Amino acid sequence: MSEGNKVDLKFAIKGVEALPAMPGVVQRILALPLDTEEGERSLLALIGTDPQMSARIIGLSNTPMFGSSRKVTSVSDAAMLLGITRVKSVAVGIAVMSTLSQTPAGKLKTQDLWLHSMGVALAMRVLTRAMPVRMRPLDDEVFLTGLLHDIGYLVLNYINPSLSDELQDRLKSAPETPVQEIEAGLLEYGHAEIGAQLATHWDLPESVIAVLRFHHKPQDVAAAAGHPLVGLLSLAERLLPAFGISEFVPPAISDEEWLAFGIDPARAEGIAASVLEQAEQAKKMASAFG
Repeated sequence: MSEGNKVDLKFAIKGVEALPAMPGVVQRILALPLDTEEGERSLLALIGTDPQMSARIIGLSNTPMFGSSRKVTSVSDAAMLLGITRVKSVAVGIAVMSTLSQTPAGKLKTQDLWLHSMGVALAMRVLTRAMPVRMRPLDDEVFLTGLLHDIGYLVLNYINPSLSDELQDRLKSAPETPVQEIEAGLLEYGHAEIGAQLATHWDLPESVIAVLRFHHKPQDVAAAAGHPLVGLLSLAERLLPAFGISEFVPPAISDEEWLAFGIDPARAEGIAASVLEQAEQAKKMASAFG
């Protein structure tokens, strides 16, 4: 890849006119006050106008991982089971990924990326439940960052499909090479920085921007703005290496990292097994994401 192409990519990302505008539905969802009954009703009504969004949220509700004792058939029932803040996060994730997937996907498989993102969000949920209550981040933050953390891949495909295809080829041809190493030889910015640029353009919270930017390097001093979410997402990806997409992340997790989240390292094996079980359930419900 020539240096000229790298510069072109940098210019495109820095030039906000090349980045997609925040979807109108996302703006409306984020503006709703969910601490009021009116805000909750407005969210459910908004979701109800989008058949794809409704189907995915209902499909998620009907999976064993959320313990429904009966078949969920409506968005309102899904909200009772999942919780309104989680429904909000999933709705935002669906809307963002749908908007960025409007161009032909090429070699980036958006279905696989959605599965990966949901798997990571569920893994983060397992991790937070293992943490002391006082240390846990909010559930909606867990799902939102889990679902959005890799949107940089979609943004790259949106602004430069040929570069996106080349990146996907390289990721597949070197399945045990860390993603950052592969990106460094091809892109001016990796998917983490690209996603952070979009999140900045959309004026998302600093914590979300930090997670997108640093989820592959949580030890960076600047990652503090996104903790504990940055570290949790890093752990989740290492518990699910290359799940859903061709993105290798070295799986090693030290005892010190577990302890930093108040988790006894002796529980690591059981937590890893639970994460893999939920990931397998996520695969089975992939049809709900279609």
